[in-house]
Amino acid sequence: MPSSPRRVTQRDIARLAGVSQATVSLVLNNRSDADVRIAPETRNRVLRAIEETGYAADPVARRLAARFNRIIGVFTYEPAFPSRSRDFFHPFLLGIEEYAERVGCDLLLFTSAPVVDGRRRIFHQDNRLRLADGCLLLGREIDAAELHRLNRDGFPYVAVGRRDDAGGPVPYVGADYAAAVDALTGRALAHGHRRLGYLPMGTHAESSEDRRRGFAAHGGAAESARELPAAGRDADAILDDLRADRTTVVFVEDFATAVALELAARRRGLTVPGDLSVVTLGDPTVPVPTDLTFTGFHIPREEMGRQAVEVLTSVIDGSADGVGQRLLPCQLVEGDTLGAPDPAVDRS
Repeated sequence: MPSSPRRVTQRDIARLAGVSQATVSLVLNNRSDADVRIAPETRNRVLRAIEETGYAADPVARRLAARFNRIIGVFTYEPAFPSRSRDFFHPFLLGIEEYAERVGCDLLLFTSAPVVDGRRRIFHQDNRLRLADGCLLLGREIDAAELHRLNRDGFPYVAVGRRDDAGGPVPYVGADYAAAVDALTGRALAHGHRRLGYLPMGTHAESSEDRRRGFAAHGGAAESARELPAAGRDADAILDDLRADRTTVVFVEDFATAVALELAARRRGLTVPGDLSVVTLGDPTVPVPTDLTFTGFHIPREEMGRQAVEVLTSVIDGSADGVGQRLLPCQLVEGDTLGAPDPAVDRS
């Protein structure tokens, strides 16, 4: 399917006219700041670039320009800004930046939040949350008490990732992990697997619970479908457990653990997927070198970032339809690590 043409942005207009993006914004809104006078020739140059490109201001941007600062806060519970492009948070941030630019908003990263009991906190003595019109929250585990307070205070926010209610519904844009894991479990059963293992990350985050729910959906069709203990065990110990239980396919939440498990199997002369199929349940959280394409799914991280800004702006300007909760489908990956169990292998 051909991709749709890229939308012209204020940044494009600024580059063509040879001016700053702020100048383009002032021309579009037909105003000048108190300390800035736009020369007629500069204004005309911007208007010509707008006409030549067919640029149309996003209606959301127009609504925000009328009443708000057009500043969106970004709060991360874990370090997010990457040093390498494959870092897990990088695509989220790309999507956030892209849509924020589209609607003419600046991003404000809240970096002064202190670490309390090993975790960063939104609310603290010097919190500057209200410098922004609203805030995006990123993190594998987001403090429920802080979500409750945001709901109670009525401050506009959106969580990136599905969240349980916290003193009321939580606005979010998440990935539909349950449906993706459900589909992969169905594929494993269709390949003839009847002894299934599930290897979690050892957390109770909503994303982990959604994956567990997807795995359990087909449990009744399997001879055995069990969750293995993962904390504090290396790949060889996990492999021993799988072999002792005659497991033929394992669903692994942490990508790095899946890679280590495949390497451990190979060291023992076992084949993947013949002796053991390995299915991954998401993208790497850190760069992990491997020559294999693992069967699993990709998380729509860039699109989640874009839509999180879209939902937040609708919450800010009052045009949101309901609470604002979206689950986006994950992209399944065929990969090389799921196949039919080898019938020649003695599993008795």
